[in-house]
Amino acid sequence: MSVMTYIGAIGAAQQEAMSADPRVIIIGEDVEANVYGTTGGGKQRAEQGDFVQQFGKNRIRNTPISEEAIVGTAIGAAMTGLRPIVDLSYSSFLYMAMDQFVNQAAKNRYMFGGQSSIPVVFRSAMFYGLNTGAHHSDRPYPMFMNVPGLKIMAPASAYDAKGLLRSAIDSDDPVLTFEAVPLWGAKEEVPDEEYRIPFGVARTRREGCDVTVVGVSGSLPLALQAAEDMAARGVSCEVIDPRTLVPLDTGTIVRSVLKTGRLVIAEPAHRTCGAAAEIAAVVADKAQHALVAPIKRVCALNMQVPFSPALEAQIYPTRERIVAAIEAVCADQLNAENRRVG
Repeated sequence: MSVMTYIGAIGAAQQEAMSADPRVIIIGEDVEANVYGTTGGGKQRAEQGDFVQQFGKNRIRNTPISEEAIVGTAIGAAMTGLRPIVDLSYSSFLYMAMDQFVNQAAKNRYMFGGQSSIPVVFRSAMFYGLNTGAHHSDRPYPMFMNVPGLKIMAPASAYDAKGLLRSAIDSDDPVLTFEAVPLWGAKEEVPDEEYRIPFGVARTRREGCDVTVVGVSGSLPLALQAAEDMAARGVSCEVIDPRTLVPLDTGTIVRSVLKTGRLVIAEPAHRTCGAAAEIAAVVADKAQHALVAPIKRVCALNMQVPFSPALEAQIYPTRERIVAAIEAVCADQLNAENRRVG
């Protein structure tokens, strides 16, 4: 085991995949020299200079500044036998290639009757909470959840980032991976040997019996902190990280809600039509009879991201907002505990 940062684990996964399979390539803007594009931080930072040297410029290619061209090139390369990893930098930049994502990457296998596959991974980073302005701060993964044919991953830890990325690179379907930049420096023990985490399998990060708390991407650490706060008050939170949003492990979430009877969902994307809305709808359909309180969603406000640090900090989920949601769904239990103590 080695302690790696989140971004370092991503770099390790890319290096392993490129060593194992000569068809794996990396393309994107400035990836030949850019720290972010290849290996990231931590232990891997010292290996950046070796990345191009190790694999050659034929396999690590700089591209023009055109997201539509980059994504289209990667799709064509994938259809003709390569397995590209595409570095698109900011997640907000995915909008410039929407036609390629929606009408080509997602549909080509179906449109061509299965004669070709699209084994390509599209990396992008959600730079929210860092005062980068409205053009650079979006968390657009819910938009792509609505597109059949695309797999979506949003890891919240170094261990999951490495294992899921290896599975994504092996997949014959297009995968979009959304990295929460506030998590890039988070450290965790990661196996030195190769491993893979299957898509569609959630990770229960904390066992509990009173309320289910689902934390998506960068909201997962906040959910764990809120669970700690509530444990001190006698409320047992079961905290679940979906890890992948397409496919989504609804079974694990539903089984947890059948046990706890309560559900709080936290995610950094906008409230309307987000992952939290989908999870809430599934639970309402499959576990409504078990619910003893309304489902609560803690999401970003439906507004553009302000540049002001003081204003931006107010629109995303926080530890305090998640605690307040847990308090609301557990009000009967907390009142009973207060009466007992009193």
